[in-house]
Amino acid sequence: MEIGTPLFDGSKKILLLGSGELGKEMAIEAQRMGLEVVAVDRYDFAPAMHVAHRKYVVDMMNSNAIKAIVRRENPDAIIAEIEAINTDALVDLESSGFKVIPNANAVRICMNRVELRRLAAEKLKLPTTKYAFADNADEAKRACKDIGFPCLIKPEMSSSGHGHVLVNKVEDVEEAYNESISHARGKGKRVIVEEYVKIDTELTVLTYRYYSSSTNITTRTIEPIEHKRPSYYYVESWHPSTVREEVKDTAKNLALKVVEELGGLGIYGVEIIVTGNRILFSEVAPRPHDTGLVTLASSDISEFQVHVRSAIGLPTPEIKLVSPAASHVILAQSENIWGPKFINVEKALEIPGVQIRLFGKPTTYEKRRMGVVLATGNNVEEAIEKVRKASSLILVK
Repeated sequence: MEIGTPLFDGSKKILLLGSGELGKEMAIEAQRMGLEVVAVDRYDFAPAMHVAHRKYVVDMMNSNAIKAIVRRENPDAIIAEIEAINTDALVDLESSGFKVIPNANAVRICMNRVELRRLAAEKLKLPTTKYAFADNADEAKRACKDIGFPCLIKPEMSSSGHGHVLVNKVEDVEEAYNESISHARGKGKRVIVEEYVKIDTELTVLTYRYYSSSTNITTRTIEPIEHKRPSYYYVESWHPSTVREEVKDTAKNLALKVVEELGGLGIYGVEIIVTGNRILFSEVAPRPHDTGLVTLASSDISEFQVHVRSAIGLPTPEIKLVSPAASHVILAQSENIWGPKFINVEKALEIPGVQIRLFGKPTTYEKRRMGVVLATGNNVEEAIEKVRKASSLILVK
């Protein structure tokens, strides 16, 4: 393979559809590898735009806008950094010869809970929570009664926990259904009703595909990452996980099955729930995973570098854990602060082994991720203690 100089003839170019904190880390890795980077998102000053060669601000659901930018830039790889993209545009672009990472169909399936659950539970026969689909409040009531209370109602299309509603009794179903679909992407009315289970812990199995030769694609997994959520969004993770080896092996096997079915190139974040003696497939992200930010401290090669390598056809035959590590997000507590500032960063960095990544998002809303604290330790317990202490010191104002 030949990699030319960025901004000159023969350069390798990636185009990011979505330019948040995950896109920023991919852009940094691409810059290190001498690639040309184009960042696209729905709002200006998005994190990856700070480190890209060019940027575009468009409605990410506008098919014509996405296709026009891609055809103008003619990238070597289109990387879907978020699920909230017009997938019809990706399918059209892929059919025209553009390379979509991991592939257009995988992005389409992963952003749709109904299709993903059918693929995992019905086609691949993976263990999941009990579930049913509903297109209106009455169907949701019947589904909740069949599955049993408490249960969860989730919109067909959403991400990062938006629209997840816990329902405890039938009288609350209609309100919960309306609340759930109010967070859906687009105008969809379909929801998935899921069995509510007590989560002992959760794993993310980062599973990646790359060209191991000019024609052969290899699929590998990274040592599982463990995380627990106080709600439906990521707060902290640690690496390696502390679960038993047989739990890790089962989680890896589930991840390999779904990723090999989805195909394509790059890294997937496969979410696994551990509840009692049950190990259940939950969801999968067709990109680096937010819990995988910990690999910036734990591994010799981060999930972001893996994804960029795979996107342009380069191999990653081995990833080594270099230290037990943990990550913890820095959350905004206030709405609509433009140009937020961070205080007590110096106090957090007085803790040995701590690193900080501030994402550079231009504005806040409550619980928005504005940065992440990373820490290494002699063991994961020490690393977790460090990131919790450091993150508690840093305030967004």
